[in-house]
Amino acid sequence: MLAVMDVGRRSVLIAPLAVALAGCMRSSGHSALPPSPNPHPPDPKETFVQAYSDIKFQAWGNLPAQSGEMAALYGDLNKPGPYLVMMKWNPGWFSAPHSYANDRICVVVSGTWWVNSGNDFRPHDAEPVGAGGYVKRTARTPHYDGVAAGQTEPAVIAIFGLGPVDLQLVDPAQPSWRQV
Repeated sequence: MLAVMDVGRRSVLIAPLAVALAGCMRSSGHSALPPSPNPHPPDPKETFVQAYSDIKFQAWGNLPAQSGEMAALYGDLNKPGPYLVMMKWNPGWFSAPHSYANDRICVVVSGTWWVNSGNDFRPHDAEPVGAGGYVKRTARTPHYDGVAAGQTEPAVIAIFGLGPVDLQLVDPAQPSWRQV
């Protein structure tokens, strides 16, 4: 049983580092290796590969049009177990203060993501996190995030956690995403 827990713990620690490295290489325009001329690529049942350009972002939940999208890469954030998603935040949109049932590990793949903690929505006080930056969200602590108005590019964030997320808004009477 201990060996299984150690593997899980290592996976939780290694996953964001691998995503950060991939994001940094992608955002810098460099690749570790040239494209493979190999006519025998890896067996996708053993080693699944998906280019960033092939990742399909889709509307998530009841988000306002043009605010953001999500791509589920692994698992299901609404079911028990690990998941990995990529969120694309468009400029001028922030989430309202909210929390999740479990810790979430976030790595900015591209763009600049603005983050803050607390019950009060103050996007002007948010901290900018650039490509390759790491953010850990602690379970059941209120926070909010987004992309500042006036930025020209969206921010893409890889998020790893354990489901179900059980999102709880600090003030359910207010919209879950807000235009800033």
